[in-house]
Formats: sequence, structure tokens, C-alpha cells
Amino acid sequence: MEIMRVLWDSGEATVAEVQTALQEQNRELAPTTVATMLSRLEKRSLITHRTENRQYVYRALVSERDVRRSMVRDLIGQLFQGDVKALVSHLVRESEIDATDLNELKKMIAEKEEKAK
Repeated sequence: MEIMRVLWDSGEATVAEVQTALQEQNRELAPTTVATMLSRLEKRSLITHRTENRQYVYRALVSERDVRRSMVRDLIGQLFQGDVKALVSHLVRESEIDATDLNELKKMIAEKEEKAK
């Protein structure tokens, strides 16, 4: 996810640029490790590359929203046996939610209810 976030934020990046961005996040990874991870992401069709001056320049093929949606779907399936209500219940009970966030959540629920009508 951290590598994908670098690509989403920058649009495109070389191995060295990804490594530098990760170092700024206190993630010390060798260039070969970053290159291997990028290669694996490319094999999974999540990113692609073009060649510029004998260097690979990588870019994401999927959006952060799509990845988040997929990961949450997997989380709901694996941890909550497909029960969305159980996930939301867990988040409400186990998370600190301030009044501003709570009001935003209420608005989202109201909008969802309106659409369902």
C-alpha cells in the first residue's frame, strides 16, 4: 500500500524515487527490494511501466478508491463473514468518534436512506 500510495501521489515514479519517498516515511528499503515489490505489483496488473533513459517509470493502473473497496470487501468477508453491519458496529463501538465525525456519519446515513427510498 505504501508503494501504491507513492505512485498515486506522484503519478509516476522510478525505483529510486519510490525508495526516496519511502525513506521520507521512515521505511528503509533497499533499491532491490523496492524493485522486486514493484515487479510483483506489475505482475498483479496493479501498476505498469514505461522505459525512459533505460529506467523503468512506474504508474498505477488502479485507483486508491478501487484498492480500498477491494480490501474492505476482503476484510468484511474474512473477519465479519460478509456482515457489513457487524463491521460498522465494531467500528462504532471500538473507535473514538468525535462529535464532528459523528455528525458526518449521520449525514451519510441519512443520504443513504434517502437514496434507498
